[in-house]
Amino acid sequence: MAAEFIRLYEENPDPNKIAQIVNVLREGGVVIYPTDTVYGMGCDITNLRAVERICKIKGINPKKHNFSMICADLSNISQFTRVISKPVFKMMKKAFPGPFTIILEASTQVPKILHSKKKTIGIRVPDHNVPRILVEELGQPILTTSIHDEDEVVEYSTDPELIFEKYENLVDIVIDGGYGQNVASTILDCTGDEVEVLRQGLGKLEDLE
Repeated sequence: MAAEFIRLYEENPDPNKIAQIVNVLREGGVVIYPTDTVYGMGCDITNLRAVERICKIKGINPKKHNFSMICADLSNISQFTRVISKPVFKMMKKAFPGPFTIILEASTQVPKILHSKKKTIGIRVPDHNVPRILVEELGQPILTTSIHDEDEVVEYSTDPELIFEKYENLVDIVIDGGYGQNVASTILDCTGDEVEVLRQGLGKLEDLE
């Protein structure tokens, strides 16, 4: 069955459309949505079959892949991570909402399929209303992974209509939130003594210091 294409803009997103999308997520659906960086693909983090579906769509091995999740804010992060040091928490308060993914040690609350061998989880709080409202309404984080393009020059798809053409038979909903960015989030590994930049993206580490 082909996916639905739903227009949803950041300013005052339609509550009925939000409710419809959240319902699909609750039922194990896979949704593509806008963020403050590139478009993301995600599902309810607690739904094992939906997580497996995303792995299949993207051709990734869940045991080797480092997963990230979108949270609405910092309030429920402690549930999914081990103790966060004061300096890291201070940095996170500056980073979020924003174009960063922060890697932390995963707690036992994180579903086992999401544990790579390192037992870490990436945390994202995008500076974009749509994914944050979806998480709030769903009541738990959304597993998130970037929409990649096969074309190395393009790297990330930015046009929601082209994204829909590519994924309409693979996912349940594609949200049109206008053109996305073609630069992903900056990934910061905060599991060691020093913060390590694993991928330089839209966010700058010096802005957090």
